Amino acid sequence: MSQRRRLPNSLRWRAVGWMEMGLSQADVARRLNVSRSVVQRLWDQYQSEDSVSRRPVPGRPRATTPAEDRFLALSARRRRTTTVPQLVADHFQASGRRISATTVRNRLHNAGLYARRPVVCVPLVRSPQRRTAKEPLMLGKRTCFLDAATMGFCAVHRRVQIYNGDYRGGGILVWAGISLGGHTDLHVFHGGTVTGLRYRDEILDPYVRPYAAAIGNDFILMDDNARPHRAGIVEEYLEDHGLERMEWPARSHDLNPIEHLWDYLGREVAALNPPPRSLHELKQGLLCVWSSLPIPVSDNLINSMGNRCRQCIQVRGGHIPY
Repeated sequence: MSQRRRLPNSLRWRAVGWMEMGLSQADVARRLNVSRSVVQRLWDQYQSEDSVSRRPVPGRPRATTPAEDRFLALSARRRRTTTVPQLVADHFQASGRRISATTVRNRLHNAGLYARRPVVCVPLVRSPQRRTAKEPLMLGKRTCFLDAATMGFCAVHRRVQIYNGDYRGGGILVWAGISLGGHTDLHVFHGGTVTGLRYRDEILDPYVRPYAAAIGNDFILMDDNARPHRAGIVEEYLEDHGLERMEWPARSHDLNPIEHLWDYLGREVAALNPPPRSLHELKQGLLCVWSSLPIPVSDNLINSMGNRCRQCIQVRGGHIPY
C-alpha cells in the first residue's frame, strides 16, 4: 500500500492537471505513490477554494511583526550594499530585541530580496575575456543553453516559420537545451501562457535538474530575461537546488547558439516528405527531427562561442556576422 506523505505544491497542481485531463483519482494516486484519499482531498479543496496550496497550520510564533518585516525590507532596499549582520544590528537598535541572521534572510526572501554579486554588464572583461579566448570548450562543457521558439506555418508557401522567443498564441511553442556532447529532449507546451510556475514545473524540474546532475558540479544555466524565467518562484527553485545561472543583464545581446538550431530545425521539418500539413503533423515532425539531431551540429555552434564573444567585445556591442 502506498505511504501517506506530504506533497509539494508543484505535485499538488500537477495532480489537479492530470484529473482535469481525464485521469481517474486512482490513476493519479498511483502516479504520485499516495493514497486515493489524499487525491480526493486535493480535488475537493480545488473545487471549493480554486487552490491546492497547503493550508497554514499553527507553529512557533513569528520572531518579527509585519511592521518589522517592512522595516527590514525597506532598510535593505535603501542600502543595497548592506549585509545581514548589519540588518540584525539595525533591528536590535530600533526594537531592543535580538533576532537571528536566518530570520532576517527569510524575511528578505519573502520580500523578493536575494543576495547577488553586483554586476553592470555581461562578465566578459579581462579575465573572463582571456578565458573565453583560451578555453572556449570549457565554457561549452559547463554551460547548458536554453531557449524557446514558436513554430507555425507560412500561409503562402506552406513552409515552417519560426518566431523565436515569442510566447504569444498560435503555432507550437517548443523548448530545448543544448550543451557540448548532448541536448535535452524537445518539450512541446500544450496551450496556455507560459508562466514562471509552468517554466518551473514543465522545464526546470523534469528537464534541467536531471540534466544538471548528469553534467556535474560545474553546471551553468543560460537562459534569457523573459518574464517567466525571472519569476520569483523560478529564482527560489534555482537557489534551493543549487543551480547556478549565468548573469544576463537587461538589453543584452542574444548570443545564445541555440537560436541557430531553431532555424536548422525549421528547415529540416519543412524538407520532410511529405511536409507537415497540420499542427499535429508539425509537432510529430519537430520531435522526430530533434531526436535525430546530429551532435556535431550543436557542438559546432557552442564551439563558436569564444569567437562570438571576442567579436562582440571588439565592436563594442555592435553587429557581428552571426
